[in-house]
Amino acid sequence: MTGQPIRLGIAGLGRAFTLMLPTFAADPRMTLAAATDLRPEARKRFEADYSAPTYDTVEALCDDPSIDAVYVATPHQMHAAHVIAAAARGKHVLVEKPIAIRIEECDAMIDAVRRAGVQLVIGHSHSFNAPVLHARRLIDSGAYGAVRMIHALNYTDYMVRPRRPEEMDTTQGGGVIFSQGAHQIDIVRLLGGGLVRSVRAQTGNWEQSRPTEGAYSALLTFEDGVFASCTYSGYAHFDSDEFMGFIGEMGLPKDPARYGTMRRALQAAGNADEEAALKAARNYGGSAYAPPSATPANRRHQHFGSIIVSCERGDLRPMPDGVMIYDDEAVRLDPVPVPAIPRAEVIDEFYAAVANDKPPLHDGEWSRATLEVCLAILESSQARSEITLRHQVGLRGAVR
Repeated sequence: MTGQPIRLGIAGLGRAFTLMLPTFAADPRMTLAAATDLRPEARKRFEADYSAPTYDTVEALCDDPSIDAVYVATPHQMHAAHVIAAAARGKHVLVEKPIAIRIEECDAMIDAVRRAGVQLVIGHSHSFNAPVLHARRLIDSGAYGAVRMIHALNYTDYMVRPRRPEEMDTTQGGGVIFSQGAHQIDIVRLLGGGLVRSVRAQTGNWEQSRPTEGAYSALLTFEDGVFASCTYSGYAHFDSDEFMGFIGEMGLPKDPARYGTMRRALQAAGNADEEAALKAARNYGGSAYAPPSATPANRRHQHFGSIIVSCERGDLRPMPDGVMIYDDEAVRLDPVPVPAIPRAEVIDEFYAAVANDKPPLHDGEWSRATLEVCLAILESSQARSEITLRHQVGLRGAVR
């Protein structure tokens, strides 16, 4: 189908779709062709916006013969069943991170797409970001020697944003390990070469009203001796975007004077149902939903906090404008052009896989390995011991 747009069915019109919509709507390689969601208001809006059908179930969506691929953006614990349903009907699949919440689910998904002969790409994770990919290319150039150490740190307000009840239940994929660790660990694995040998970690759960992990700190050791420290807090106190010149995760400037805004908004919800309604209202089709506007002229690259890669002859730091290089001679920015369409890197990889049969970087095996690290963070904290991994895979082929 080289040269033809991918006709995409959307499984889940919630927050993930809301964030990906500017990409899907603006990229000529994608056509929004059908959708399903539990919320009637979201389905009604999709039908009006795209003159496309909607369905009551994911299975009915996947039965639509007019679609080429399915974007699975349902809750984490449903990913496996929905990917398997799509693959069984011959659809390629783009599934939101994390790939799943159990290794056995990953195995079943990988087997399903292999049997069907379709492509599986897991994204968006921030390891798709162009500055991260450029840092990997700089490493591959050999100009700075081998990677020796990686630092990753991000402090956000994740835990005080409106949530559905299952998002506060670790057994259903709730908490920061699955939703946020999937970003950070994916970046660190990509920059470190992929092959994590062991994990030693602690997690934090410090707010009784949010009964799941809201923070973690982990030491990852790679097979070649590279080590990485990964720290995340979602408790909305320090904001590590300060280290990024107050450019937010989505690549837009943020006002430091708005500190605490999300926590104050959450306090307006009197119970779990009201909180879930607050979240639904912000999503596609909700009463507070704001359609994506024209791309701001001041948009920069998206990011996931502070990342520093220490090589033998220099440090590399992905930034909203490119990669900062600190070598033996000087400090300089290696600029990376901002794509005209946000998150276009995801479509680059997915389209190349579907249209040109190019093996994707973020495939099932790669993302299973990222999930394995996330699960090891939980296990290590509970057992107070180092966890050895066995599902890791290295980078395959050149990073785009």
